[in-house]
Amino acid sequence: MNEPQHYRLGFVGIGLIGGSLALALKNAGFASSITAWDHDPHALEAALELGVIDTAAKDITSLMEAVDIAVLATPTLACESLILEMLNNPGATLCVTDVASVKGDLYRGVLDAAPAGAALYVPGHPIAGSERSGVRAADAALFAQHRVILTPGVDTDPLALGLVQKLWTAAGATVQCMDVNEHDSVLAATSHLPHVLAYALVDALDQSPIRDDIFRFAAGGFRDFTRIASSDPVMWRDISLANKDALLAALDDFCEHLGALRTSIAERDGASLERTFRTAKTARDEFAKDLAMRDHP
Repeated sequence: MNEPQHYRLGFVGIGLIGGSLALALKNAGFASSITAWDHDPHALEAALELGVIDTAAKDITSLMEAVDIAVLATPTLACESLILEMLNNPGATLCVTDVASVKGDLYRGVLDAAPAGAALYVPGHPIAGSERSGVRAADAALFAQHRVILTPGVDTDPLALGLVQKLWTAAGATVQCMDVNEHDSVLAATSHLPHVLAYALVDALDQSPIRDDIFRFAAGGFRDFTRIASSDPVMWRDISLANKDALLAALDDFCEHLGALRTSIAERDGASLERTFRTAKTARDEFAKDLAMRDHP
């Protein structure tokens, strides 16, 4: 039997990421229909009004009965209970995936509580986002030329994995598979730690006795460095707690480097400071070149 070219898609959670993916897949012709359920009825009303989805489901069970591919796009700490509900009520669904930023505990929870359904579950994480939130911020181009990491297990159904790879490719992303623990360590360093640092810097300056002058005279560098501190605090609270061990390891390593820089400044060790700055500049310049090649292949 030929594999269909258009799929009935279901979303549990329809905020920025779910809404953006729904729009991207609509535009690509990947979706024949899009159904969503969200605990917030206002989010569903907005998604219908904007044309992001076609139908609002009354509950997760009815959604799973009506779709081929189900995507969980909710805050990280809410994921485990919802993914288990989805897997325990598979309905007609061929595969289930998610967009959570932390994979390890979630995947292990699925293996423990729903081993039969785990074959249909393909953990996923798009490396894309925005400081904005909610379905009204949805952007069909959000994933274009961005990477998506999948962390399938040894028992993952190859058909399910193939469908999720196809879904993200249709959304314009580049798909890469990775070990679940490696994913959490890499993301702790490259995403979770920078968000924690941005929040910490803005919070510290906000409590300074010269706060008003600091924010009055802050310019482009401060704006660029702290942009992500405008992200959803609840989402980043959940991510920080869900990836606690890997994030603490990244924080400890950063604090050690920051302490070394403090010592160099205190001791007026200009040579050490310059070595650190030059090494960092070289690494950042190489990253920028790589990023430019990704954006303009």
